[in-house]
Amino acid sequence: MTSHEDFSVKETRPNISSRRISTGPVSSFDLVEHMQYLYVRVVKARELPLPCDPYVELKLGNYTGTTMPFQKTPNPVWNQVFAFSKDRIQDITMEILVKDRAVVVDGQGHPTIGKFSFIVPEAPMRIPPDSALAPEWFRLEGLNGVKIRGELMLSFWIGTQADEAFSEAWHADVAAVSGDFVSTTRSKVYLSPRLWYLRVNVIEAQDLILKINNNKVEASDLLVKAGLGNLFMRSRVSKNKSVNPEWNEDLMFVAAEPFDDPLVVSVVELVNRKEEHCIGMCVIPLSDVERRIGAAPPANKWYNLSMMVEGQQNDVKFASKLHMRISLDGGYHVLDEPTNNISDLLPSSKLLWRPPIGVLELGILNATGLSPIMNIRPSDQVWAYCVAKYGTKWVRTRTIVDSLEPKWNEQYTWEVYDPCTVITIGVFDNGCGSNKLDLCMGKVRIRLSTLETDRVYTNSYPLVVLTPFGLKKMGEIQLAVRFSCSSLLNLLNQYAQPLLPKLHYILPLSIYQLASLRHQAVYIIATRLSRAEPPLRKEVVDYMLDANAHLWSIRRSRANFNRIIKLFDCIVALYTWFEKIRKWTNPIVTGIVHIIFLALLFFPGVILPTMFFYFCGLGIWRFRRRPRQISYIDTELSTASNVTPEDLAEEFDPFPSRKNSIDDLRRRYDLLRSLGGRIQTVLGDIATLGERVQSLVSWRDPRATFMFVLFSFVAGVIAYLIPFRILAFVAFIYELRHPSLRIDLPSFPRNFLRRMPARSDTMI
Repeated sequence: MTSHEDFSVKETRPNISSRRISTGPVSSFDLVEHMQYLYVRVVKARELPLPCDPYVELKLGNYTGTTMPFQKTPNPVWNQVFAFSKDRIQDITMEILVKDRAVVVDGQGHPTIGKFSFIVPEAPMRIPPDSALAPEWFRLEGLNGVKIRGELMLSFWIGTQADEAFSEAWHADVAAVSGDFVSTTRSKVYLSPRLWYLRVNVIEAQDLILKINNNKVEASDLLVKAGLGNLFMRSRVSKNKSVNPEWNEDLMFVAAEPFDDPLVVSVVELVNRKEEHCIGMCVIPLSDVERRIGAAPPANKWYNLSMMVEGQQNDVKFASKLHMRISLDGGYHVLDEPTNNISDLLPSSKLLWRPPIGVLELGILNATGLSPIMNIRPSDQVWAYCVAKYGTKWVRTRTIVDSLEPKWNEQYTWEVYDPCTVITIGVFDNGCGSNKLDLCMGKVRIRLSTLETDRVYTNSYPLVVLTPFGLKKMGEIQLAVRFSCSSLLNLLNQYAQPLLPKLHYILPLSIYQLASLRHQAVYIIATRLSRAEPPLRKEVVDYMLDANAHLWSIRRSRANFNRIIKLFDCIVALYTWFEKIRKWTNPIVTGIVHIIFLALLFFPGVILPTMFFYFCGLGIWRFRRRPRQISYIDTELSTASNVTPEDLAEEFDPFPSRKNSIDDLRRRYDLLRSLGGRIQTVLGDIATLGERVQSLVSWRDPRATFMFVLFSFVAGVIAYLIPFRILAFVAFIYELRHPSLRIDLPSFPRNFLRRMPARSDTMI
């Protein structure tokens, strides 16, 4: 266990072109250090001698790169780019050899058909946004230096990581990676699929033809089963024991565009509460489902129930019917992250999207002091890459092979629609194999509302992970972050808006529905991104989205309990101060308190303005001590520094448990953990609410504290000028106004308070 100082955020001064305080983006890739590369684009060859299986080999010092071979063709086309870091170049001459693959395999004769070479310092410099360098034909030379028949089209230049060829190029530092897994080392940008909530409101069925208990309808247990893809949900058993059962129950799914999988709804008859017999089913393509963006109920329809015969629906003249309302609700935001660390608040339907209010820029510079989690390679090195997630956009840096001090220097941008969101950056060790996991090495969360606009934050963040053996520091990562705002007025207006889309408050979903739907959303995103090339593996997506944040952990429960206890410190301090006043510990202070009490007693109208002026003065006083740096993981708050082995064994025990015990005891233990997870969430929400109140004058979110201080001053003036009785009367009438004059949306103070930062951002 290292000292507490090792887990602190350190301000750095990297050699980047951006200024410390700027008016926005000044140039492309101005948040990272420029790294120069020698790029060689091998396009094609012509008039090569036959027969041959040509391929191109590039040699620069100890680095060797090859293209894919072609069989029996004199005019092969490769169009492949190679990149060599200028810092690692060990020779000044680049040799480009055209070889015959068949001769290499046979081992007879010399495989080189021809060659071309150039001096690296003579390569031209290219700086984007210049257009790509046009390739040229170069005559090949034989081994004796004589020009031969055959030409090679290529281009070469000196560029930086801002070059458009950077992400697709073959990098010399991945030469140790086998050809099948080279693609997993490249930098890519991924997009999460657009997710919708699919609501299936099962109302009733009519004229069911029972198969098992045809003569005993009273003995039949009827329910509805709905399936979308690999997910199935069941309704409760109908209380109406007849051939016309009623349910009136909502079944909620998460559907991803494009809607390839149809919705399959079937009515099931239970026999002895165990065996299921399908009475009939209907298949509904999601392209035919109504999309709604408001609270108006969708149209109800009757669907014919039929049986499946050899994979197709069997048309019948008379069919039982099922009454349902089915809709794709685009007014919700599909939650795929914990609400405390959410990065996207937009509804599913683009018709409800507001214009962006700013731009978030992230520069991933380097990491230092990385240490492998386990000995999975002979060199005991780390193949590190970073993943950053904000909104629906995921970015993945290239993998730096065999390095404990990797340098990425890659920059990415996101559009920002709401400042009260969080960007997550994770570091992983690339397994480079289908049977090896990409191991997590820590992550960083940055809340945008705590950033000053147009300021560049350059810091080194410790990478901290909790392992089954305790807390471990895996190294440090250096990031540069800038949040640029196009309109300050639009930015401040966001604090008065509901945090989630309006439909979440008009037609709220239950806690159990949200938990189930979030699990579905994480599964869909992980499945979709794992099918990309290169794939973003499931363990990476789960770690970035905190897929297991809802599971019980006695460590997190203890941390949330300590957060609640700390909220009452102010009450204890107030009681201690009152005791000192009562005991006349300081007579001068006690006399002042007597005078203030008499003034408030005879002039009660100054109580309200005094309170507002106090908050205003407190905020102004704390402005000098406002946080200057980005908040980060607090190991003491997370109780991770002194966690016991028993607590770790419980936290890393998967759900359901794998402990060897009696099945009944294990089932009870898992139930206890499930209930404990809900209690843990409630405790965390209570602590978050109290910390948000404290954040009103903490200047952690400078814009919000400024607005609260300004509001306190204006409210104090108004409360001073207007008699207290009038203010109390107006407040009483407003609070008890007629329901027809109300709007079913959260009030301005509630919206403002929910956007305040809490210390949950700094917890593991």
